[in-house]
This record gives sequence, C-alpha cells and structure tokens, in this order.
Amino acid sequence: MHRTLFALTVLVFFGTISLAGDWNGWRGPHGDGTSDEKGVPLTWSATENVKWKVPLDGPGNSTPIVVGERVFIAHAPAKSKLRTLQCYNRDSGSLLWKREVEYGDAEATHGTNPYCSSSPASDGKMVVVYHGSPGLYAYDMDGKELWKADLGKVEHIWGFGSSPVIHEGLVITNAGPGLNAAVIAVNASDGKEVWRKEYGAMKSPKADDYRGSWSTPVMFKDGDQTLMLLSLPEKLYAVNPKTGEEVWSCGGLSKLVYTSPLVGKDEVVAMCGYTGPAMGVKRGGKGDVTETHRLWLTDKPNPQRIGSGIIVGDYLYILNETGIAWCLDPKTGEKKWEKRLGAGSWSSMCLAEDRLYITNFDGNTHVLEADPTECKILAENKIGEKTNGSLAFSNGQVFLRTHKNLYCFEAKK
Repeated sequence: MHRTLFALTVLVFFGTISLAGDWNGWRGPHGDGTSDEKGVPLTWSATENVKWKVPLDGPGNSTPIVVGERVFIAHAPAKSKLRTLQCYNRDSGSLLWKREVEYGDAEATHGTNPYCSSSPASDGKMVVVYHGSPGLYAYDMDGKELWKADLGKVEHIWGFGSSPVIHEGLVITNAGPGLNAAVIAVNASDGKEVWRKEYGAMKSPKADDYRGSWSTPVMFKDGDQTLMLLSLPEKLYAVNPKTGEEVWSCGGLSKLVYTSPLVGKDEVVAMCGYTGPAMGVKRGGKGDVTETHRLWLTDKPNPQRIGSGIIVGDYLYILNETGIAWCLDPKTGEKKWEKRLGAGSWSSMCLAEDRLYITNFDGNTHVLEADPTECKILAENKIGEKTNGSLAFSNGQVFLRTHKNLYCFEAKK
C-alpha cells in the first residue's frame, strides 16, 4: 500500500479527525516516528531555515505536537509549582493560550527529568496532557477545560515520562512508574475510568526501587485484531486496548524500560534501558509466548537506551544514550553497523523524506540515510542548545523543543 494511503487509512481506523499532516501525539500519527511529509528541510541551524523560535522559561523533555494551525507543548516553568499546557500559532509562534495547574505537594524526580516530560496527544477535537500526580487533563482546541482525571500519585525517584494515547474513544496512559504504577484507560468524552490494570512486576515495592516503565503504549494491527503493546518491567505485553485484557506476553526484559516497542513486518522489538537486554518477538500467539515466539534475546550488557528506535523496511535503527548509532536486523538481532554520532542522546529516531533524523544532547541533529550497509551522514544541523526532546514533523516543517526555546524550521521556498 502506498505510504500516504496507508497514513490516511490509519487515521480513519484509529478514530481521529486529525489531518494527514498533523503530528498529533508522541512519535507522530502512527506512533512509530514515521512521517509522510514532503519538503522537509535537510539542513538548519540556529539561524538557517528558522521560521520562528520562542523562548521557554525552563527546561523540559517533552516533544511538541502539531494539530492544524496549533502547536502544543507540556511545560513546567523553572522553580515553580506550575505544570502547563501551552498552545502556539504554528505560523508565527505566538502564544495562543496557556493552561496552568498548580501542584504544591512534593513529587520526586531526577534532575535530568523535569516535570511535564510527557508529550500531549490530540484527536483534532481535544488535546490531553498527563501531568503526573496532578492528573490527566483534557481541553478543547481553544483551551477550555473539558475534564480532569486523577490517575494516582507518581512516587518514583526518577519521575514520570510516558505519554497518553487516544484510541477509539479512550485515553490510555501508562501511569507510573513507582508505588502506584498501572495502565489506565478513561473515556475521552468525560474522563471517567473504564479500566485499570497492573501487569506483572510493573509496580515498585518502594519509591527508590530500580524498576519501572517510562514507555508509551503502541497500537498495532495483529492479524484481524488491534492490540496495544506495553513494554513493562520483565515482560512485553500485547493487550486488548478496549479492556486491558492480556492477549499475549513475552518474558526477557529487565526491570527498567524507557523505549517504546517497535513493530516490524512479522516481529516486535522491545529494548530495555540501564544496560538491559533487547529482544525480538514473532507477532501472534496467545498467553505466554516466551518459549514459542521469542526470536532472539541479547542478555549481555547493552548500552543505555532512552530514546526509541525505528524500523524502516527490514532493518532497525537506533541511537543509544551513549551517542552510538546501531543498525540491527529485527528478525535476528544481528548488528549490521555501529557509528558514534557525537554526544549522547535521549531523542527518538524519526523518518521523513525517507531520511532518518536524530537529535543529541547538544542540539545537534544528524540526518542519516536509511542504509543497512553503512552509516551515511547526509547532514549535521547544530543549534548549540541542550535538548532531551525529539522532533515533530508537520506540513514540511520541523519542530524542536530545547531547554531554552521552541523552534520551527522550514526550508526556504
């Protein structure tokens, strides 16, 4: 199927009214980092191909989303008790509205993980944002609060980071990690809870336990059914998103997971953080498929992984937290090449114009050819500002949130 037709099919299938050019949630319209955009700039800098930039009053790790003429970011102003959702005009960068939630109770997090690290999500009619302990909030496109849902306090020394997803009338959040970790679905219409599940070993016995998932759920079509993938401590789960009921699971993960699952043609790949393992799983099956469907497992120490990779064709590409890019065969786990790309990175890989885009801590975005034979660098785009975020693509534009600014890049006509 042609990529553009596939994109439109996916948008209709998942029950949204978002436009094909929207980047409407974490990792874009397909939830996998792929974009159907054309005219995306190959190069930019702090001065080249900058359509606009707006200053931010504090650091943050969340990624912008773009819906129509609006750009949204979750943001926590520095040295404040506020957690906000901010809406900008995509053409000018002017602030259209800002909605603030004040949370006075103490909530632990890591120094590298400021509050509001979850990215918003939208179905084109409303936008939702997960603020951690303050809860999950929904607004209409003009900033009117529609509802809020208390998902429980986040109690983990490293804070939270998973983003909500909207699917067929539900908003689903991997709420945690920590003492109250659970996957929770609420009605998109009113925020009322539909189901709440604790899977396996996802809940921590204490707040400083080295256990947890910061992974965002991923929807995928498995045969004639739609399933939701959850990378959680010790296991990868495929569940029914309408009920949370487990369809299949595969063991082999460690207690710490940051990346989102990656869906290939016949397999799913899940990768752990904190030098944990990675594994490939054949799609399908019922119940515990560890013995029957697990294709490969690398249980030796691996690089730290925060950002998610991407599968393009028959190969997987990822930039590890250490700044080393890998190309793997997702069917076997075999490494095809590796190459250092400068500083470390928490960013997730994206595909646009059949090119790979990946940003590192220094705000340097490498553009690579999706080539399994060698690492071919097409461009290096430096802006000289620290960032832990990922890129968003919409209508030929690229959006990047650093610790100082929100940028919109656009190729000159």
